[in-house]
Amino acid sequence: MKLKRVTVKKNERGLLLRNGDFERVLQPGTHWLFDGFDALRVETFALEQPAFAHGLADYLLAKEPEVVEAEFVRVELGETQVGLRSENGVLVELLPPGARRLYWKGLVDVAVEVIDIAETAEVPAPVVARLIQTQLRPRAVTGLAGVLQVQVPQSGAGVLSVDGKAERVLASGSYAFWKFNRNVSVELVDLRLQAVEVTGQEILTRDKVGLRLNLSATFRYTDVLAAFTALNKPAEHLYRELQFALRAAVGTRTLDELLENKTVIDEVVTAHVRAKLEAYGLALDSAGLKDIVLPGEMKTILAQVVEAGKAAEANVIRRREETAATRSLLNTAKVMEDNPTALRLKELETLERVAERIDKISVFGGLDQVLNGLVKLR
Repeated sequence: MKLKRVTVKKNERGLLLRNGDFERVLQPGTHWLFDGFDALRVETFALEQPAFAHGLADYLLAKEPEVVEAEFVRVELGETQVGLRSENGVLVELLPPGARRLYWKGLVDVAVEVIDIAETAEVPAPVVARLIQTQLRPRAVTGLAGVLQVQVPQSGAGVLSVDGKAERVLASGSYAFWKFNRNVSVELVDLRLQAVEVTGQEILTRDKVGLRLNLSATFRYTDVLAAFTALNKPAEHLYRELQFALRAAVGTRTLDELLENKTVIDEVVTAHVRAKLEAYGLALDSAGLKDIVLPGEMKTILAQVVEAGKAAEANVIRRREETAATRSLLNTAKVMEDNPTALRLKELETLERVAERIDKISVFGGLDQVLNGLVKLR
C-alpha cells in the first residue's frame, strides 16, 4: 500500500473513482490518496466549461442529491418546458423539453430560465428580442434549431400554421415560435398586386382551329386567412382557374368570332374567374390576352384571304373612279353639244396639249389653218 499524490487546481474539480465507482468530489488543493488493492482514478474538470457531460451524471442525479446540491446547478425539464441557459448573464444555450443536465458551480455563474410551452407556440416578445440579439454576438447560441424565427416585411403578411392547420395571420414584424412538440410553419404572403402568366396554352376553337394563347393577369389577397384555410396553394388555384376560363372562352367560339372581337376573351375570363375567387379571399384585378399564335398553314390561308379582300376593295374603288370619269365626260359632251363656244375652247385645249408634245411646228396656210385644219371634231 502506498500514498498517491493528486493536485486539483483552483479552476478545477476532481472526480475520485474507486474501481470505476464514484467516491467523492475533490476540491482544489493537494490530496494524498491510499493506493492499495483498489484501482483509484481521478478525473479533473476545468470549470471554464461548466457543463458536466459524464456517464455518471444520471447516477449523481438519482443517488447523490447532497453532492449535486453542493457542487452543481441542477436542471431537469418537463415535456412541456424549455430552458434558457445563461452564463454570467449571457444567453448561451436553449435547452429542449425533457433535458436533464448538471453544471459545475464555482467559476461560471450558470442560470436557467424555465418557460412552459404547453399553451402556445409563440415565443414571448422579451425572449424574441434576446434570441435576435444573439446573432450579433461572437459566441453562437446552441439549440436555436428548436425555434422558428420569422421576419414579416412591411408589404406582406405571414400565415401561421401549427400541425398543418392555419391558425392566424401575422402582421409585419419579428416573431419566433417553439418547434418543440409541434410542427410550426409560417408562409409569407405579398399583399401587393401580383402578376401571374398563363403561357403556351394550346386550345381548339369551335371550328377545330388550334391556337396557342398567352394570358396575363393580376390579383391581390383580400382575406389571407380564408385563402390559405380553403386552399393549399392559392396562386396555383388561380392559375388553374385562368386555364379553365381561357378554354371556355376559346373552345365555344369560332376563329372568325375571336378575330372580329378580340376583347371577348378578356371579358369572359375576367367574369368567370372573379366569380370563382370571391369565396377564397382572392380578387382578380385584371386579365388580358397578350397574343394569339396561329398555326403555319392557317397564317398562309388568312394572308391569302386578306390579300383577296384588299384586291376586291381596290377593284371596287377602280370601277367607281372609272364610272365617275365616264359620267364627267358625258356631262362635258352635253355642254359642248349645246354651246359652240365651249366646244371651241375644248378644241383649243386639245391643241395646247398636242403642242406641248411637239418640239417644232411648220405652219402652212396661216394661223387659221392651224386652228381649223389641224383640229377637226365631228
